[in-house]
Amino acid sequence: MKVKKICIIYTGGTIGMIHSPNGYVPGPESFRHNLESIPDLNHPDAPIWELVQFAPLLDSSDMTVQEWNKIGQAIADRYEDYDGFVILHGTDTMGYSASAVSFMLENLSKPVIFTGAQIPLCELRSDGKDNIINSVLIAASGEVHEVCVYFNGVLLRGCRSTKRSSDQLLAFDSPNFPHLAEAGISIQYNRNVLLPPAEGEFRFRPFKEVPVGVIKVFPGIQFELFESIMTDKLKGVVLETFGAGNIPSNGSYLLHIIEKAYRSGTIITVCSQCMQGTVTLGQYATSKALHDIGAVNGKDMTTEAALTKLYYLFSLELDKDAIKTLMSRNLRGELNE
Repeated sequence: MKVKKICIIYTGGTIGMIHSPNGYVPGPESFRHNLESIPDLNHPDAPIWELVQFAPLLDSSDMTVQEWNKIGQAIADRYEDYDGFVILHGTDTMGYSASAVSFMLENLSKPVIFTGAQIPLCELRSDGKDNIINSVLIAASGEVHEVCVYFNGVLLRGCRSTKRSSDQLLAFDSPNFPHLAEAGISIQYNRNVLLPPAEGEFRFRPFKEVPVGVIKVFPGIQFELFESIMTDKLKGVVLETFGAGNIPSNGSYLLHIIEKAYRSGTIITVCSQCMQGTVTLGQYATSKALHDIGAVNGKDMTTEAALTKLYYLFSLELDKDAIKTLMSRNLRGELNE
């Protein structure tokens, strides 16, 4: 049987950080040694692995479109040389990066597993060891053909994942979609929900620096403060609303600026602030107006998925109507149609 070959791409984040007088900082010199010191990665039954280390290493709060493209390019450049990829990444924006990479890698038929740690690898109780070991094994299993997040025994679809805790080891969840696998004594795959290998030629679609944003509705919001940014230069907005897509009933000014933005070509995608559930525009009177002025129903997408999907679709240089249609259509398993 052919021994699987896995590429580990280290972008930065808590997993490889070390102590400094100013708190935890990336430790590029020591990380390879720490990785090679994990006995399980040198076990005879473990797949072959090779490390690619980014420079500079980043705290994930510093991730931008350029870094997403760098991750995507690193995978694309090595796509034919490896059976799978493990991306070591900081937790704060891992949901965004996993969603972004899900969209930019078209016709993916190999596993890309994002993981990291809440406790650095250099610490005694680091969760990073098990996260890396299981991610490498999942990447070599032949079961997965999509972008995922693995954390603390749970495998999630990348474009369904969101960070749920800053201080628990189970840092991520996919509230609107089942777990793809769970690691106990053995790794149990939920094959009914895993994506099949894609057909067609693999392609990497880098994102362009498109002006998009997120606006979160809150009680007492003064919508007029946002009018100055809702110009024809703003290509897309994810509007985080209450419940099933609701806005305050006195939100006439919001409707005014959304309608103005819509006429200027801005795509407004409505998502819910709720961790679980779906947007249903028109279910309540306070959401019907958004539908009537042309807002897109984001359904059960996470904000991370909706935002990065906007980047992806605008980077394809599609027209406004095509983008509106595709924002409500399932492309990578990010929503239920």
